[in-house]
Amino acid sequence: MAEIPSPDVLLARLAEHRGLSIEDLSRLAAVPEAGLRAVLDGAAPDPSLLKRLAPVLQLHVEDLFVIASVPLPQEMTPLDPAAGGEAALLAKNAIGLPRQDRERLRRIAAALPQQDRTRPTPEPPAYMTYPPGPGGLVMRLLANRNLGWSAGAQTFLSLTGRYWSAATYGQVGHGEVELTPDLQADYATVLGIRADDLSVLTGIGLPDGHRPPPRAAVEVAGLVRGVRRLTRHQVRELADTAEHELRVP
Repeated sequence: MAEIPSPDVLLARLAEHRGLSIEDLSRLAAVPEAGLRAVLDGAAPDPSLLKRLAPVLQLHVEDLFVIASVPLPQEMTPLDPAAGGEAALLAKNAIGLPRQDRERLRRIAAALPQQDRTRPTPEPPAYMTYPPGPGGLVMRLLANRNLGWSAGAQTFLSLTGRYWSAATYGQVGHGEVELTPDLQADYATVLGIRADDLSVLTGIGLPDGHRPPPRAAVEVAGLVRGVRRLTRHQVRELADTAEHELRVP
């Protein structure tokens, strides 16, 4: 099984990929240089540090927590585990819409009220607890979008055309199916993460002739990520709205 470097190495790789020195990171993130050096030397990063580093590294803060192997605070985890299937349906219905309708959906989603969590975030089932490795990292990032195996497989089909069983994605997470350059590029599309960023993290190169994903896939990936803090009912209403727009001539 392929290994993945420790969080301090991953953070250093990201900084180097952005062309940023420790001094640059310290200045741009407004964090003490000594604390930053300690983290890059292997100390566990503080959540407040990650929140400051994320925009400088051009990553979503929740993703940086996953990359750094730091547990997400309750207020940053997906709100309703049951909403994942509806998010996949939303992706299926939204991918075929004209751009202006996708943008309208995004605005509607952003305006919806976010409910307070009424119970602690449940622990992931054992089969979604992945060992260290490139496959485990991308599957944890997928779960960060409230997409489990089944919802993830459906979303991959809608955004990339990859037609795999849900269990096969689970095998990727457990290192039983190789994370190839082509597959990694599809993960980047679904996650809404730059393929070169993912490549820097995993050490797996870009596929030959790699091109950026279509605009529609980029926008729908952002929409899926944007509903991670909504309830199942709210996401289903968005999916129904998208389906209605598809039917309007």
